[in-house]
Order: sequence, then C-alpha cells, then structure tokens
Amino acid sequence: MAAPEEQELSQAQTEKLLQFQDLTGLESMDQCRRTLEQHNWNIEAAVQDRLNEQEGVPSVFNPPPARPLQVNTADHRVYSYIVSRPQPRGLLGWSYYLIMLPFRFTYYTLLDIFRFALRFIRPDPRGRVTDPVGDVVSFIHSFEEKYGRSHPVFYQGTYSQALNDAKRELRYLLVYLHGDDHQDTDEFCRNTLCTEEVLTFINTRMLFWACSTSRPEGYRVSQALRENTYPFLAMIMLKDRKMTVVGRLEGLIQPEDLINQLTFIMEANQTYLMSERLEREERNQTQVLRQQQDEAYLASLRADQEKERRKREEQEQKRQEEEAVRQSVLAEERRRRTLEEEKERKSKCLPPEPAVDDPDSVKIVFKLPNDTRVERRFLFSQSLAVIYDFLFSLKETPEKFQIVTNFPRRVLPCLPTDEQPNPPTLKEAGLSRSEVLFVQDLTDD
Repeated sequence: MAAPEEQELSQAQTEKLLQFQDLTGLESMDQCRRTLEQHNWNIEAAVQDRLNEQEGVPSVFNPPPARPLQVNTADHRVYSYIVSRPQPRGLLGWSYYLIMLPFRFTYYTLLDIFRFALRFIRPDPRGRVTDPVGDVVSFIHSFEEKYGRSHPVFYQGTYSQALNDAKRELRYLLVYLHGDDHQDTDEFCRNTLCTEEVLTFINTRMLFWACSTSRPEGYRVSQALRENTYPFLAMIMLKDRKMTVVGRLEGLIQPEDLINQLTFIMEANQTYLMSERLEREERNQTQVLRQQQDEAYLASLRADQEKERRKREEQEQKRQEEEAVRQSVLAEERRRRTLEEEKERKSKCLPPEPAVDDPDSVKIVFKLPNDTRVERRFLFSQSLAVIYDFLFSLKETPEKFQIVTNFPRRVLPCLPTDEQPNPPTLKEAGLSRSEVLFVQDLTDD
C-alpha cells in the first residue's frame, strides 16, 4: 500500500496544479494533473505542450505519424568535425597508454564479440520502438536528475515531430545522441552542453532534440544518422526541399569550439535556408493571390447569380402581373357577357306592355343617370320587381341602381329582402296613373 505522502499532492504540486489550470483554462482537475505528471511537474513544458495542442500542433504524447519524415544523410557536402582524443604526452603518458592498450583492445574486442553473439540469442530490444515519446521524456528526466535543469530546452516529442516542426518553421534542428556508457559523455554534458553560453546559443537559434541510444527511439535515430563516436551532434535543416544533415560534430568538444562550429555550419547553409524561406513566401503569396482570385471569382459568380435571380424574379413578377391583367380582362369580359345575357333574359321575361286605354295601367317616365328619358306603361297589379327588371334590361341603365320618387323622396323597395321577400305592387307602393321616377346609379358604391 502506498504511503499517504505518495497519494496526496504536496503543497508545491498543488500550487503548480492551480497555476497550470489558470494558465490553460482547463476545467478538469484530473486532466491538469495527468498532463503535469506526464511532464514530470514541469509547468513550463506542460503549458507549452497544451498551447501547441490548441494551435493544432500534435501533442508530444500522441503516437508518431505512420510515415515519418525522411532525412537525407547521403549529401556529400555534409560538414563533419571529429574531435580525436588527446594523444599521450611524455614518457609516463606513453608508458601508461602502451600498458593499457592490450587491456582496452581485449575488453572492446570481447565486448563486440559478446554483443554480436547476443544478437543471435536475443534480438536487440531497442530495435522495436513502442513508445517514442516515453523514451524521450524518460531520457530528459534522467538527464535532469544527473546533470540538473540548466540545459538547452529539449524538444519534448518524437524525432519525427521535431523534424516536422523544423521543416514547418524553417529552423535548424540540432540532434544530440547520448551515449550512456561512453567515457566522454559526462564531461561533455557537464562542461559543454550545460554551460550558459551553449544553452543560450542553442535556445535562441535552433530546435534541440536529444535521446539516449540505450532507448529504442534514440537507437532508431542513431541507426539512421550512423554516428561513429560519442558525443554525437547532427545539424539538420530543409535543403533542396528535403530535411538534410548539413553538419556532424563527433567527439568531446569544448563550449567555445562547439559554438564556433555550429555558427560555421549555419553561416555556410544560410543561403539555402533563405532560399527556402523566399520560395515558401513566394508560394504563400501565390497561394494567397490564387485564393484572392478564387474569392473574387466566387464573389463575381455570386453577384451574377444574384443578378440572374433578381432578373428571373422581375420576369416572374412581370409575368404574374400580365397574367393578373389578362385574368382581370377575361373576368371583366365574362362579367359583361354574363350581364348582357342576364339583361336579355330579363327582357324576355317581362310581361307585355298594357294598352293605352287600359284603366288599370300606369304611365311611368324614368329619368336615367345619363339624362335620357324612358317611358313605359305597367299595371297597378304588377310587382315593383317588374319595374326593376325593365330598367335592368335596358342598355343605358347602370349595373347597380335604385328607383327613387321625387316628392316625397323615397326609395321604392323593388328587390326582395329578408323582411319583405315579395316586393309590393305598384298600387301598394302608392303610385298614381302617371309617375316620374328617377334611376340612381349605385355602381360606385
């Protein structure tokens, strides 16, 4: 069972957890804790990785791409700088060297034979990479435990991810392969790599990726770069559209010499990098121009489509208006034809005009709205509807009208209503043997 102090967070870890949550805006405290634990509670690296994820850069804890970026190592123009071990000086030095030479030769020979034989018995476990990010992060932790935190900023991701970032950002990538068992490794890490001037130089000018060759990811990279001795450094950059090794530094190198050699490599290849940047900028400008042209074309196309749509709408509206006018004309024509047919029918249904000497006849003079006068005789026993039908059958009569007496002025109830379904007779209406009636036009009403 774990101890209580291993289960609970320390005060420093709690403060980092809260600070990380404030900086990233993550709501899940468990996710914040897992992220910090993955980065060994290094809040700067955790925050940077989180920001990279938000910007679309793959997380360093994501698996590497199925097809990693290839590096060109066959360029014959690669600058190579090898630092040989110092030769023995003086009689004592040469004596010690000659005495130890057989032992060293025997030791390394037997070691090589043992490793060669071991390959047939048990395959090298480093040949199978299963957790490349874990290999890198584990190396960084062990490096910091042994040499402290004052070192160049390690790229916390796979070798392939570092190559992709260097290619995308057009930056130099410095690769360091750490040989755990090499006799010069400790001195190089303590007295060269971790010095203030070296780490400042590397941090401000390039990406820095490192891993131990004892781990599968580091071993895989060592097989690709084919180093000869340790410490080993390789400078990689985008050259001729390929990630290319442009410099190799092998052996124990001093801080000032390392800076000078890296500066020389960068200056010698600066024209290639500038050419790549100009070419990329030109491609970007071409892409932007093409995008602007496409957007302008689409805008013009949309404007033409909108213009065509409005034209179709106007044509459709005009067609509908013309159709409405045509239908109105047809309706008016049908209405007139129906009215004429109705007038003709009413005319045929009128009773015959009584004789002049008929004692039951009534002589009526009608004054029409157009100032014409019409005269006809009716019988006292006939309904006022007969008078209305007679006037309706005349062509000069308005479509809608009413019949009005002059003195006293009153409207004759010629049409049936709900209260009086049968209009009165002429006698019931109080008409005399000779009447003058006025036809009032109601069409406008």
